[in-house]
Amino acid sequence: MHTSIRWGSLLVLTGLAAAPLRAADTPRSALEWDLRVRHEQVDDAGFTRDAHATTARLRAGIRLQPATGWMLLLEGEGVAAAGNYNSGANGKVTYPVVLDPASAELNQAWIGWNNDRGGVTLGRQRIALDNQRWIGNVGWRQNEQTFDAIGLLWRPTPALTLRYDWLGKVYRVASDRALNPLARARDLDTHLLNVAWKRGGQQWAGYAYLHDDRDVASASTATYGLRWTGSAVREGRGFGWSAEFARQRNHARNPLHYGHDYWLLEPSWTQAGVTLRAGWEHLGGDGVTAVQTPLATLHAFNGWDDQFLVTPAKGLDDRYLSAGGKFGQGRLDGKLGWALAWHDYRSDAGGLRYGREWNASLGFPLPGGLIGLVKLADYRADGFSRDNRKLWLQVEWRGTRALAP
Repeated sequence: MHTSIRWGSLLVLTGLAAAPLRAADTPRSALEWDLRVRHEQVDDAGFTRDAHATTARLRAGIRLQPATGWMLLLEGEGVAAAGNYNSGANGKVTYPVVLDPASAELNQAWIGWNNDRGGVTLGRQRIALDNQRWIGNVGWRQNEQTFDAIGLLWRPTPALTLRYDWLGKVYRVASDRALNPLARARDLDTHLLNVAWKRGGQQWAGYAYLHDDRDVASASTATYGLRWTGSAVREGRGFGWSAEFARQRNHARNPLHYGHDYWLLEPSWTQAGVTLRAGWEHLGGDGVTAVQTPLATLHAFNGWDDQFLVTPAKGLDDRYLSAGGKFGQGRLDGKLGWALAWHDYRSDAGGLRYGREWNASLGFPLPGGLIGLVKLADYRADGFSRDNRKLWLQVEWRGTRALAP
């Protein structure tokens, strides 16, 4: 199947499919908005001046349900920016990068139909699979990642979900203002198959992601994997776990020939409102090629400093410890969320030490339904990149208002 395929033909062939949001989950018609104001400061040892980026993002849309089972969404996104930083679009290359350029563009525009057994979604849409390690919307950045896609879902039983997505194009977080055309969007012919089964507190997910980048052939990969997650937490105390294994190889017109392993082991323990985790994530590499995840929500993995958005050719071993929970008293009881993590980064090939990183965050409610966040990342280089520190101060307001019938 190529990008020239007629979407209407695919709908006829596939029948039932999936909408990203079930009709019963929202009012029949509604206005939706997400306003986020953020200041990001970057102290990069490779630059003589720090980056200071103050950005405001408004994402607003209208969601309509014209008939039972049908849903339409039209959503725009605009970012205003001030400060001295390299946005990827403003040409200020003497400052560190903060990939939040001023922009205005269509974010989502899709039509979908669904019922209890499945559905279909057609158009530009947000897609986030499992923990977003392979496919995600990069929600941390002000301009999110969306796809021109067809999404299909089938639920043969309440415990079993089969999902297929065909991606024709990805709109990247650098926006359509990026100076590098390849950072704006990519033409794709990508097929995603995900099968998930739940039983009690456990879930198994098997996947095959055949990613064909029509603009950069060397970015095309085929990834096959299995993910197992579960929780045995009872009365606020107990074990949890995530385990995943995948094999990635070259695909489609990729001129390189390789095969690398990916795995994740992450046991956890919850007690007294605190969850402790110990993790080991491995992205294989041989010095020439390495496991890559170009469509992932990358900020959520391998530290918030974003040193490893592209996996080094020698691969990456990320061994980490983290803790997090909620606290507060009185009206703030359970409303203050905190997280702390430490990462040790090493290569897969050659036994190199890349560096170490601390992450910390505190989220808190503000008057008027606002949500505040303070967040810090501190990367100390050993043999990869250079010392880097980032600080974020953020306020966000989200809302939905039903429209009169």
